[in-house]
Amino acid sequence: MPLEIEAKLQVDSHEAVRRSLGERGAVALGRVLETNRILDRADGKLRAAGAALRVRTTEPVNDGSGSTTLTFKGPIQQSGLKRRQEIEVQVSDARSILDLLGALGFVEVMVYCKCRESYRLERCRVELDEVPLLGDFVEIEGPDERSIAGVRDRLGLGDLAHIAESYIGLLVAHCERTGRNWRRIDFENE
Repeated sequence: MPLEIEAKLQVDSHEAVRRSLGERGAVALGRVLETNRILDRADGKLRAAGAALRVRTTEPVNDGSGSTTLTFKGPIQQSGLKRRQEIEVQVSDARSILDLLGALGFVEVMVYCKCRESYRLERCRVELDEVPLLGDFVEIEGPDERSIAGVRDRLGLGDLAHIAESYIGLLVAHCERTGRNWRRIDFENE
């Protein structure tokens, strides 16, 4: 069972983290604009179980070609960091996979965008995420909690609190507190 193990941290700005990544020889992997389409059964069965089904399309900001990934995420498991089952499949056509999932009874319940800048440092992937309405985050994903904690400390982020909630949960909670519609969130309607 493939597991996603990550630390999510909110930062005031990505500048200091970028500097620290450069000083430690991190490899820049690129910057993309993501569109995340979240699907569920009409009765909300996946969300109620703490699971998620996502179709993510990425568009490179500078160069390269985009991609589409279908992802299932299981419920969050008890751990010091965020740990959950994750199954991902690359697909060639976002529209076709959305049509197929619709024919199987899944409906689109939310769409949100984010900018993601990716790096490789040691055995971890470090993501600098800019999320509309929420601000800047750093996600450190790796093979185990020790590797993630080591990279987190080397980047000077050891004092920041880990956020276990998904971007979906954070966005929905923010929108409910502020009276906004959470069904579509992007940089244009921020």
